[in-house]
Amino acid sequence: MPGPKTTHIESDLNLPKQVDVVVIGGGIIGVSTALELAERGVSVLLCEKGQIAGEQSSRNWGWVRLGMRDPREIPLMQRSISIWQGIDDRTGRNTGYKNSGIVFGASGARSRGQIERWMRHVEGMQTGAKLVSGAELKQLIPGSTSEFDCGLYMPQDGRAEPQFAAPAIAEAARDKSASIVTNCAVRSVDTQAGRVAGVFTERGRVACQNVVLAGGAWSRLFAGNAGINLPQLKILNTVMRTSSAEDGPEIALWSDSFAIRKRVDGGYTIASGHENTVDLVPDSFRLGIQFLPAFAQEWRSLRFRLSRRWAIEARQDRSWLPTDVTPFEHCRVLDPEPSKRALRSAWKSARNGFPALEKTEIVQSWAGMIDVTPDAIPVISRVDDMPGMVIATGFSGHGFGIGPGAGRLAADLTLQTNPCVDPTAFRLSRFTDGSKVRPDPGY
Repeated sequence: MPGPKTTHIESDLNLPKQVDVVVIGGGIIGVSTALELAERGVSVLLCEKGQIAGEQSSRNWGWVRLGMRDPREIPLMQRSISIWQGIDDRTGRNTGYKNSGIVFGASGARSRGQIERWMRHVEGMQTGAKLVSGAELKQLIPGSTSEFDCGLYMPQDGRAEPQFAAPAIAEAARDKSASIVTNCAVRSVDTQAGRVAGVFTERGRVACQNVVLAGGAWSRLFAGNAGINLPQLKILNTVMRTSSAEDGPEIALWSDSFAIRKRVDGGYTIASGHENTVDLVPDSFRLGIQFLPAFAQEWRSLRFRLSRRWAIEARQDRSWLPTDVTPFEHCRVLDPEPSKRALRSAWKSARNGFPALEKTEIVQSWAGMIDVTPDAIPVISRVDDMPGMVIATGFSGHGFGIGPGAGRLAADLTLQTNPCVDPTAFRLSRFTDGSKVRPDPGY
């Protein structure tokens, strides 16, 4: 089944011959970067091989969360929340953003201890983070029969509608004179004397001094053709939406068995709290050693399988010329099949947790490919060996909420201005400079 229907964005008819910056990818990261650049008076072209938010940026849970993030992401996520709070006024459009709060449910001394240890990372930050239990927990999630001993309540966290948000930001960038061209793949970067001089698209060359690669699950393939080693794999996540429910929760809730958040249409987006599918592909073995610490840490939540993805990716070209038709043109939208097992499990758990959902039905289900890195935090970085090149990818399932902040940081790095947060943790060189690369959930 196709993913959520996004707000349609008409493509500009003309491809500019020259701009200051070309942004590759029309997901939440790419459009946020384009808006930041356009607002600063920079001429920018955003090129998307398919449609704006056609892949993971419209297929995610729609959470805007600080809670339980990797500590290295916390400063950037704080910046992102402040942007979300004014996003509708800034864009002049509806993104569905609401500061609804999120509860992360936990049971047992071990889970409670994990929450308490994570909370130390936000001490003194005025986030409102609070450990709740008993009557206070029931008041936050009325109607729930889930057996939680306690929960982390994050009142500043919230939600937005993925099918609205990225298109709204893209149109706002166009309002500021950015060019938005869809169904136009960037094939490769043109370099002269070792630095960026332009890009080759399927419709011709565009001269530029800077490129931002925000290609999501496609970023590794594009970077590899440019001679950049970007360790990134894909993980499949399955999501469903329901019909409207009168007595469902207003607050978003995460638990081991399911995650749920209310939608603007009155229904709910539901997914498994933990289960993700990992398709074994050639890159699984090329990058296996680098990803081993992450796989060892998260093995309980990962289902490895051999599927059609192996043959698809084994046949993909890994290098090409600017005149060649690329994998990006062969697949305009990455639209994987959802996991039936994950759907059954999450739907059963959600109805057990909220009896009000018994009156609803599944209206749609879909899956998306999450771009992940060995340490589960993004790359938002200049490329040392290619002046003018910035990469913003590998958000590891955390990209939607952090997207506006990430776009601001990517724009700062592109223009070499004072970065909005310290970008050191997100540098590309951490994979090659001897750093200890592994996930840090904060507990």
